[in-house]
Amino acid sequence: MQKKGHRDSYTTNNQKGTVAITDDTVKLPKIGHIKAKFPAKINGLIKSATVSKDPTGKYFVSLLVETIVEPLPKTHSNIGIDLGLTDFIVLSDGSKVANPKFLSKLQHKLAREQKILAKRRAVAKADQRKLSDSRNYQKQKVKVAKVYEKITNIRKDFLHKLSFNLIKNHDVIAIEDLNVKGMVKNKKLAKAISDSSWSTFTTMLNYKAEWYGKKLIKVDRWYPSSKTCSGCGHLLTKAELPLQVRSWDCPSCQQKHDRDINASINILNEGLKLATIKTVGTTGLA
Repeated sequence: MQKKGHRDSYTTNNQKGTVAITDDTVKLPKIGHIKAKFPAKINGLIKSATVSKDPTGKYFVSLLVETIVEPLPKTHSNIGIDLGLTDFIVLSDGSKVANPKFLSKLQHKLAREQKILAKRRAVAKADQRKLSDSRNYQKQKVKVAKVYEKITNIRKDFLHKLSFNLIKNHDVIAIEDLNVKGMVKNKKLAKAISDSSWSTFTTMLNYKAEWYGKKLIKVDRWYPSSKTCSGCGHLLTKAELPLQVRSWDCPSCQQKHDRDINASINILNEGLKLATIKTVGTTGLA
C-alpha cells in the first residue's frame, strides 16, 4: 500500500489463473470473483492486476495484458501538427481543433467546492478536531475530488479520440518537440499550458504510432516553423513577426500566411526530411 491519503493500491501477478475475468466479474487472489464493468473487450494473456482506490472512494482494477496489436492500413497521408493555446492543434491540411479548455469550463464549480472545503477545514480546526474525524470535511473533500475526476476523464477521452484518429488517418505525423516543463515556469501561461496537456497528447501519439505501425517524428523545438515562409523559405526575424501577429505576407514571394497553419506545414516538411534521413541512415548501417 502507498502512503495513506494518496492513491492506495496493490499489484498481484497472475499465477496459473489466479487473475481472470468473465463478462461481468474479475477474479482476484484470496478475494475470488467480484462484479466489475469493463470499458472494452480484453484480449490476450493477463499478466497482473493492480487494485486501486481513488480520492473519490471508487475502486479500480487495472489489468496488464500481453497481446498482439495489428498494424493499421497505410493511408499514404502525412500530417504536421502545430500545438497552440487558442486552438489545441493546427494541422498542415489547414484544419484546426479548438482547445476544449477542460479546467476553465469547470473552474467555477471547482472554486465553489474548494471554498466550502476551506470553511469546513476552518470549523474543524476551531473545534480542535482532526480532519480525519470531521465527517462534513471528508464528504466535501470527496466532492472536490469528483470535480477533478470529471476534468481528468473528459480530458483523457478527448486526447485518446484525437490521437487515435490522427494515427488512423496518417502514416507520418510530425510534431514540434516542446519543452513543456520549461514553458510552465511562465506564470502567465502555466495554467493554460497544463490544461492543454500537450505532454500527455504527445505521449499518446508516440505509443499509438508504435502499436499501429505509424511514424511520429519530433521536430526540434528551436526550428523556426512560425517565422519561415512555407512557400519560398524566407526567414523573418523575431521583431518582424511578434507573437501577437497571427497572419502575415511573405516579403519575398508575397504568399499570405496564417501563422499557425504555416508553422504546421513547415513542421511537416521538416519532419519528412528527418524521417528520410533516419531511413537512409538505418539502411546505410545495415
